[in-house]
Amino acid sequence: MTASGGESFVAAVKPLVDAMGGELLPPGQAGPDDVVLSWEGADVVAVRLPQLADSLDHILAALERKHGRPLAELDRRAKQEIVRMLEVRGAFAVRHGVETVAGALGVSRFTVYNYLNREKGVRPPGQGL
Repeated sequence: MTASGGESFVAAVKPLVDAMGGELLPPGQAGPDDVVLSWEGADVVAVRLPQLADSLDHILAALERKHGRPLAELDRRAKQEIVRMLEVRGAFAVRHGVETVAGALGVSRFTVYNYLNREKGVRPPGQGL
């Protein structure tokens, strides 16, 4: 998987690839959608990027590890903060993103939409001025 001096390069990119939910492969095993990284003129490692839906699951699992417990057990403020962060990262552009996040947080889709709308200053339907 590495060429001369490439071991330190691979060690340097591994945390980023892990954070994305990607996979490191030998360059010879790279497929057409993989990204081959070169170091000092030689192909050192290939990165297989995750599918978007898999990335969301990976991000949610990382958040659970960070918080040390299931996301559904967090308080409302922490859940709102997670929804804000996920929106910035594009989680709700993924098909079924709202449903996936709602399930992980132990709330309804409506609640996730309320968190998103609250951030934008939009009142939920049925709530007047």
